[in-house]
Amino acid sequence: MTERCGLVAIVGAPNAGKSTLVNALVGQKVAIVSPKAQTTRTRLMGVAIEGEAQIMLVDTPGIFEPRRRLDRAMVQAAWGGATDADLIALIVDAKAGLGPKVMSIVEGLKSRPEPKLLVLNKVDVAAKDKLLVHAQRLAEALPFVAVFMVSAATGDGIADLKRALAERVPQGPWHFPEDQVSDITDRMLAAEVTREQLYLQLHAELPYASAVETEQYKERPDGSVEIHQQILVARPTQRAIVLGKGGAQIKAIGERARKEIAEQLGRKVHLYLHVKVKPDWDEDRGLYRDIGLEWVE
Repeated sequence: MTERCGLVAIVGAPNAGKSTLVNALVGQKVAIVSPKAQTTRTRLMGVAIEGEAQIMLVDTPGIFEPRRRLDRAMVQAAWGGATDADLIALIVDAKAGLGPKVMSIVEGLKSRPEPKLLVLNKVDVAAKDKLLVHAQRLAEALPFVAVFMVSAATGDGIADLKRALAERVPQGPWHFPEDQVSDITDRMLAAEVTREQLYLQLHAELPYASAVETEQYKERPDGSVEIHQQILVARPTQRAIVLGKGGAQIKAIGERARKEIAEQLGRKVHLYLHVKVKPDWDEDRGLYRDIGLEWVE
């Protein structure tokens, strides 16, 4: 059998289910998932294996109309994630349908030479009579080499999609060891896990005006890891929300984040969180570098 290896860019509008799909294809969690749109900020790579093929999946931020510098950096990372790809998979939320966001991405893909696959996601909750209509309308707008109907949440159709990706990536040696599932550093992973807990526990209370910075990451002699992180927010009222009454909220965020980081790293973790008010944190060049985004003017 000949080894195959290729890069697949996962693109789509916010909340199409790209991160859930990447996790499903990899077979374990590599990207943070939240019901809130735009939670993926930087391009993360998940590594999936199917037979003799290694599939490098770039989970890109959702492509949307940027308003702030951070938005522009996220959209640039999304399109940048599709650069050098062997295949592009357009993920569409079949339940939400084909709004202007989806069609503007389709327009952006028209000039791309890479083979494109259409993946209609969330078919478990979408109106069945609309699926073929969506597929047909998109196929008229863009030539897809294949169309898949999946549910990343339930796993329906994932095996077929994974096989199709494996067949289409080019022949070549694997880029990663067999047991490596992501290219994200442990330091970045720790920040992503804490950020996910902020989204999951605070829901709509905390807008996107927050970031998590890993200030210190050091190994202790006993093999455990000590991590110090600061949560950056724009206003004192947001700091109060993150802290909660008597510090109860930040304690809950820290406990869940510590448990998951320990699970992901396979070792004991000591996590220390503090919240800092920094009104213009999204204008800090250093922070962009830390969270894996390029500064855009």
